Amino acid sequence: MSKKGRVLVAMSGGVDSSVAAVMLHEQGYEVIGITMKTWDYANSGGTSKETGCCSLDSINDARSLAVNYGFPHFILDIRNEFGDYVIDNFVDEYIAGRTPNPCVLCNTHIKWEALIKRANKLDCEFIATGHYANIRQHDNGRYVISKGLDEHKDQSYVLWGVTQENLARTQFPLGGFHKSEIKQMALDMGQKELANKSESYEICFVPNNDYREFLRHKKPTLDQEIGPGNFLLSDGTVVGQHIGYPYFTIGQRKGLGIALGKPMFVIEILPESNSVVLGEEHELERSQAFVRNINLVKYASLEEPMEAITKIRYKDAGAISTLTQLGDMMQVDFPHAVKGIAPGQSAVFYEGNDLLGGGFLMK
Repeated sequence: MSKKGRVLVAMSGGVDSSVAAVMLHEQGYEVIGITMKTWDYANSGGTSKETGCCSLDSINDARSLAVNYGFPHFILDIRNEFGDYVIDNFVDEYIAGRTPNPCVLCNTHIKWEALIKRANKLDCEFIATGHYANIRQHDNGRYVISKGLDEHKDQSYVLWGVTQENLARTQFPLGGFHKSEIKQMALDMGQKELANKSESYEICFVPNNDYREFLRHKKPTLDQEIGPGNFLLSDGTVVGQHIGYPYFTIGQRKGLGIALGKPMFVIEILPESNSVVLGEEHELERSQAFVRNINLVKYASLEEPMEAITKIRYKDAGAISTLTQLGDMMQVDFPHAVKGIAPGQSAVFYEGNDLLGGGFLMK
């Protein structure tokens, strides 16, 4: 084993994880690459060419790079675990009238656990991924995630659920770089095709980014079981019919299938009555939120209320808030109301660039 140790690198076949693996290899780590097979495109109802991190092309690209640089590469089939947990939760959350956050669940409960388990079998001290984030040990002994240098690529939002035990063995080689630098590194490696590889921002297991068709594919009786329901205004006035509440999300404006003469948004979903409440944009504003299943990263707990920046969506700029811990829940108060709090999505808390923790928004 090298003096720096042995590291298991998650390789999707994309430019980020590929450069991360080579970077660690050149730094003197004994690198072992691993590509996780999480899903089958055909089983998701897809009809077009398979693309993305789980395609055969991507797996072959990861393996080819490893062979070129002389380090071993393995494929880990976690389709059963992924499907049972992430996809089942995705369907269940929409049926419950919430908007799921599958990337957080996958990172927390599937990928990190799978990586650590395989790292133990291969005597790897560390695991590494191509996420744009940083990690360090705080003065209090805890391992802290902070934002990546590239603010446009920062991925700390989807990492709030990773445990301290797993963070202690995690490395993020790309945290101190901009995406443009990583692409240039790939070009310098002679990997022009890799550097120019397109990225997908869709949910990996939802073909064509059409979650409605995915729900129908996974649950063929969904339309018969739920059926059409009413569009309501906030005062309870019925203004039309919709195709079923699972097909809508908080803040949605397009694709409602109804015209009321002015821009209208989904402001509430009522599964018990199969109703979707519409309102004007200002009716999306909320000054308070409650967050469940919290995982704190920087501190073990918040003994008293503290000011923090809270992000309620991945691309959200964040808003000033006051956090009050209530056991395994967090009360979040916003001095300036925020729009589009969607139950099921993640609320993620920051102190400066440091990730305080996060959880799932409640109704």
